[in-house]
Amino acid sequence: MINYFLKDMQPLQFYIDNTNNNTTNKMAKIKYILFLICSLTTINFYAQEDNGDYIEFNDRKNIVHGVYIGLNLNYGEINSKDTYIGGLKIAYVANRKFEIGLQTTAFYSEQNFTGLLSTNEDLVGVYTGIHLEPIFFSESLINLSFPVLIGGGAAKYVDGDIVEKDNDVEIEFDENEKDWDDFFVLEPGISLLFNINRYVQIEAGVKYRFASRMAINPRSVNRIDGFSTGIGLKVGVFNLGRNRYKKHLKDGKK
Repeated sequence: MINYFLKDMQPLQFYIDNTNNNTTNKMAKIKYILFLICSLTTINFYAQEDNGDYIEFNDRKNIVHGVYIGLNLNYGEINSKDTYIGGLKIAYVANRKFEIGLQTTAFYSEQNFTGLLSTNEDLVGVYTGIHLEPIFFSESLINLSFPVLIGGGAAKYVDGDIVEKDNDVEIEFDENEKDWDDFFVLEPGISLLFNINRYVQIEAGVKYRFASRMAINPRSVNRIDGFSTGIGLKVGVFNLGRNRYKKHLKDGKK
């Protein structure tokens, strides 16, 4: 009788052992699959974010600064005569949205007029002032800006051919007329800025000069008002300072 029950229990024992083995194998497979998924996710994360020695961050709120030296070449008119203009400026750029600096501009105008003592007189001058320039669409490849110069300068006539006069002829000039005379100038404009890279910009634009009256001898030109158009080159660093877009992994420096 006992042997009968023992024989019946052997298949039961085998079923229990077999069930335990199946459960253990399933758990092992689940753990292996979870480990594989975690490993692939980690590898994929570093493959996308790690670029050698640093991880890149998309920190669009980072404020950048810049400084540059600019050279401008322009063509315009004074009293409807050809005028050639060159400018040099140094400026600070705040977050690629506003510039403030100093600018010096020199001009040569082919007036070719005849005075009392000379012929072929041309006009030259120079003015210096504060450069201000708000910039729009600064995140784009091409920016729109509205530069303005506020300052002052002086002008005179040059390159004239002397006209011989008889010794008995006396020529008197108004005491208010001078070889050089100073003036106030306001020069607003509109420009397009082309961002070549973080070190170079090219600009092209149109300006108009508003100047106070001059009293130089003779009185052929008493104002230097007029339009000018031209191009310019800016060379410097336009995102100066710490680059918070990249964080080094080895030493933790930004």
